[in-house]
Amino acid sequence: MVQFNIGVGGGMAAAILAALAYLPVTHRDKTLWHSALKTVPVAVCAMIAMTQSAPGLLVAGLALSALGDWALSRPFERAFMAGLVSFALAHLCYLGLFSGLVETWRILPALLLIGFALSSELWLAPFTGDLRWPVRIYVGLICAMAVAALSLPDLYRMASVGALLFMASDLILALQMFRMSAGTKRARWAGYALWTLYILGQMAILFAFVALKPAA
Repeated sequence: MVQFNIGVGGGMAAAILAALAYLPVTHRDKTLWHSALKTVPVAVCAMIAMTQSAPGLLVAGLALSALGDWALSRPFERAFMAGLVSFALAHLCYLGLFSGLVETWRILPALLLIGFALSSELWLAPFTGDLRWPVRIYVGLICAMAVAALSLPDLYRMASVGALLFMASDLILALQMFRMSAGTKRARWAGYALWTLYILGQMAILFAFVALKPAA
């Protein structure tokens, strides 16, 4: 049995409002204000996790994701690499967190995600140029994280959903960056979709660990 932890409600509401405020400007110029607005939602989630004594790996994963949000919103090549590294480390944190809770590994999701990772050699890798190896490593990490998430016990099923949403967001981001022309209507709608999925994914992972707790 679990019960809802109402202590996180206000913080999550603030994170949702910040995410909604950023949604209409996802395609705007990368100003400092734009970057700050993008960073706030997941930074708030990290603070919620910390104040609720959530696992350290969850706090670290959210904090690294917020850092990645800031870096990817800056108009510099080095900032992009910093963002990629930040999110890769965040996935490592989530992988460690989820793996420590797995009781039985599920084989079918693992096989499907391995197949997905290998398929990226056809539809993604040839278009990534000098970023081919960093992207390959990133794809491997997020697929490993998703395998662990899909093997979680039922108590943490919301984290499984969050991991899949996070992965879907990264998939759209990859298509937007490497397979779509910048500034097009298609790329703009992709930006709206990936931001929505990303925020929902991060919040679902947070929810699984701090909003639900064993009943006394």
